[in-house]
Amino acid sequence: MTAETSVARYSPYYPDETALLIVDPYNDFLSEGGKLWPRAKEVAEGVGLLDHMRTVLATARAHGFRVFVVPHHRTTPSDYVTWDHLSPTQRRVVAQQIFAEGSWGAEWHPDFQPREDEIVVRQHWASSGFANTDLDFMLKQHHIRKIVLIGMRANTCVDTTARFGQELGYHVTLVRDAIASFSWPEMTATFELNAPLYAHAVVTTEEFVGMVDAGAGEGARQSGDGAHER
Repeated sequence: MTAETSVARYSPYYPDETALLIVDPYNDFLSEGGKLWPRAKEVAEGVGLLDHMRTVLATARAHGFRVFVVPHHRTTPSDYVTWDHLSPTQRRVVAQQIFAEGSWGAEWHPDFQPREDEIVVRQHWASSGFANTDLDFMLKQHHIRKIVLIGMRANTCVDTTARFGQELGYHVTLVRDAIASFSWPEMTATFELNAPLYAHAVVTTEEFVGMVDAGAGEGARQSGDGAHER
């Protein structure tokens, strides 16, 4: 890991420049009975995914961070029929009708329903939340410089969105126990091999909350002294 992935003395995450990105919080991924839950369950329960996602979201809301939902395309039977070059994942998605339009599986997990002032960006067709969506535009419109990612799935949509974000110039944080996948080797590939090459911080939920809380206290003291600096 790089030095910046360790816990800082106080948080670099200021609410006017930081956004939480919740990637694909669908019932199909996160809820018992979801089409993909049986594949995700071992890792999700092993890392305490849902509790950690809840904690990160509550922390982001409490500290006034922007919250964005970054959703995969909701599938219909006619999707991809005329496409060239479908990926293996896209073939599986259309065959199994994962995140099927109008289905319970394509609804948000009840604990991650966006509030009225939170932003649901356009749906991505493959793995990147930035490709062919308005995510970059919406982040820039809200003066966001730093993105914090949680959700599903570590080695596909989370990894690809985070990489793309770094390429576009954002400071990227992955909360590793608020992200899951279908296997432990996929988690290892994401957090031990890939993320150290592009992410500015890879932290646990406990570390993230501690950094944000410490940073809020430090910011308040600096504001009181008239010396709040970035």
